[in-house]
Amino acid sequence: MPSSFNSLPLSADMLGNLETLNYTEMTPIQAEALPLILEGRDLIAKAKTGSGKTAAFGVGLLHHLRVDNYRVQALVLCPTRELADQVAKELRRLARATHNVKILTLCGGMPLGPQVGSLEHGAHIVVGTPGRIQEHLRKGTLKLEDVSTLVLDEADRMLDMGFTDAIQAIIGECPSERQTLLFSATYPDQIAQLAAHYLREPAEVSVESLHPKNQIQQFFYEVEDRADKYPLVERLLAHHQAESTVIFCHTKKDCQDLADRLSDDGYSALALHGDLEQRDRDQVLIRFANKSCANLVATDVAARGLDIKALDLVINFEPPQDPEVYIHRIGRTGRAGQEGVAVSLVTPAEGHRVNRIQALLGETAHWGEAGQLPDPGTGVMQPPMVTLCIDGGKKNKIRPGDLLGALTGEAGFRAEQIGKIDIFPLRSYVAVSREIGKAALQRLMDGKVKGRKVKVRLLK
Repeated sequence: MPSSFNSLPLSADMLGNLETLNYTEMTPIQAEALPLILEGRDLIAKAKTGSGKTAAFGVGLLHHLRVDNYRVQALVLCPTRELADQVAKELRRLARATHNVKILTLCGGMPLGPQVGSLEHGAHIVVGTPGRIQEHLRKGTLKLEDVSTLVLDEADRMLDMGFTDAIQAIIGECPSERQTLLFSATYPDQIAQLAAHYLREPAEVSVESLHPKNQIQQFFYEVEDRADKYPLVERLLAHHQAESTVIFCHTKKDCQDLADRLSDDGYSALALHGDLEQRDRDQVLIRFANKSCANLVATDVAARGLDIKALDLVINFEPPQDPEVYIHRIGRTGRAGQEGVAVSLVTPAEGHRVNRIQALLGETAHWGEAGQLPDPGTGVMQPPMVTLCIDGGKKNKIRPGDLLGALTGEAGFRAEQIGKIDIFPLRSYVAVSREIGKAALQRLMDGKVKGRKVKVRLLK
């Protein structure tokens, strides 16, 4: 199996760009999938987030693109706006060596008008969520008759989120003569049915999703009943003192209830689930990613597309029914060679789920002793940063450098006290060290950004 991108029949420009991106050796999914994609084969690929799958299908669809044909030739469907944004960003990086490639992101939670305007100017590649893509198809603002490559990214989560009908309707608008690439972290029956209906003699590749032994420490704690789980969560947080923890719950209600209870007890906690408005979801993800919220309580579906480089701890409030979902959850920690910790809380009625996990892992579960953990509420850790929200963004031509300059320079704060800066069309968010939060808020309120006064508030 080839391991170097140079072994593939790619253009010199593409190979040169890949080298500038430090893409020399292919990841396992790229080595298995890319030769098949370049041949034009339909593909079912079982691979998790972080495996390099975006570059696999991205290099493939760019290779097949006819830039002189200013029509939508590739469509990538993603379950969430966050994932769609990540995919579009990676595609733009991969397309840097190919002149005049237009890539559009079409997702819900954003105004429809500007998207319609962008579509009128034409595009080669569209990345979007099923609901918004379907909306554009209904309005006639998006045409798919020239699509030669269709990518279903994280297909299992799209089906979990109830997008089955939307996906089928969108596929119905694409030409029957096309290449279809289906990527999924798990392979439930629904995926098999979808593939049987819409893929033509697909090749199948699967990349081992189990994590290197000893990279993630896994612990299971038995509790008498569900009511005992909450105090155990607090004891675990006190014990591990993690800067970033994701706690997985099965339902939206459990998720919100647990986040509210943690907040009431003084913990930094936010809920992430499907009932959140897009702006609230954006703010939750921003605060967690920029270290101004320590604990994120999430459902599996809502956490899809979560892009956190260093996650210290994962807690399963209950072990999932599907052991592959367990593998996917805990894989969010222990990334990039770092060690991580995963903890699962188990009632006797949930014991059979642990048995399935053990069977998949091929190892015996390690059971922890709750009695050895500190009392709940001792040493509640506050996150190192706080987030300031500025009413003004890309449409006001605000850039990260403008906010950094407003807070350093005459304001006198040190650059190392300023954290992650996120710019959206109408709002901007900047993380600052907790100890300067109120002073930084006052400086921005008293001063100007890009020559004008702005409204600023501290997110709590």
